[in-house]
Formats: sequence, C-alpha cells, structure tokens
Amino acid sequence: MAEALANISQVHDLGMIQIRADLARAGDAIAGAAGLAIPAQGMTVSDGTRRLGWMSPDELLLVLPRAELADTLAALNDALSTEHALALDVSDMRVAFRIQGVGALHVLMKLCPTDLAAMPVDALRRTRAAQAACGIWREGDGYVLIGFRSIADYLQGILTGAAMPGTGLEPR
Repeated sequence: MAEALANISQVHDLGMIQIRADLARAGDAIAGAAGLAIPAQGMTVSDGTRRLGWMSPDELLLVLPRAELADTLAALNDALSTEHALALDVSDMRVAFRIQGVGALHVLMKLCPTDLAAMPVDALRRTRAAQAACGIWREGDGYVLIGFRSIADYLQGILTGAAMPGTGLEPR
C-alpha cells in the first residue's frame, strides 16, 4: 500500500472562544483580554500558542490552549461588560484536525471548493470539506481544519480518505 499524502490527527487540547461584538467599538478591549491584535478581514494573528481569527464583520474566534480557556473567557467577559457583546466557550461544539506533511494541501484540494494554494499564510478560510462547513488555517507545514463536533467521525473519515493516494491529485 502506498504511503498517505499527509498525516491526519485530531487535536484534543484546544479551547475555542467565539466573540461577537462591534469590533470597531470593542476591538481594543478584546485585544487586551485576548492578548492578540484584532486581525484584518479574513486573517488571523498568532503568538505561537493562541490564534485570533476573523470570522465575519462582528465575529472572531480565539483558539488557545484549553488550560487557558477559563481565565481568558473571564477576562473577555470582564473587558466586554459595558458592550453589547458575547464571549462564549464553543470548545465542546467544535473539533479540530491537523493535516500535516508535503501533501497536506492536496488532501484539502480533494475536499474543498476553494483555492487554498492562494490562501495567505495567516489567513482563515471558511469553506466546506465535502459539504461539511469548516474553517481552515495554515500551521507549520500543514493546516488545521475545524468543524462541528457532531460530525467529527465524518470529518476524520473524509480527511483520511483524501490522504490516500490514487486520485491523480498527488503532488509531483
């Protein structure tokens, strides 16, 4: 059997906080509590352990080590206490997979109807993987894909299947 195009692994130690607010009004408060600058549209900012991603004009996603989740959520809620805003722990409703290796892009190209090869390094792309809503960003020599936990087995299966060689989309 031929070697897989990429390694697929589920990430178990991530916390995720969804932030909804008027970013123009609350951006400084969010940045202070999150420890990261507010990203530009379609982008992320990261300090190596935390990543803050732009999801929509009034929505951000903060991805961080699960051990830092409670304190950071409390800091965000305190910082946003005078704003019409929401900071919500969505860790248990999301699942994350790392797709790593030289064929990581090709695995995602089999599944996603978007040009991930043209995606800037610090971008966050909301798209679909075989009709399942997901978000994707680059990490090291690969990518992280997040989706709904209710379809974690499905995502694991399609990613693993797409990592199998033999479809003509392998890197040359």
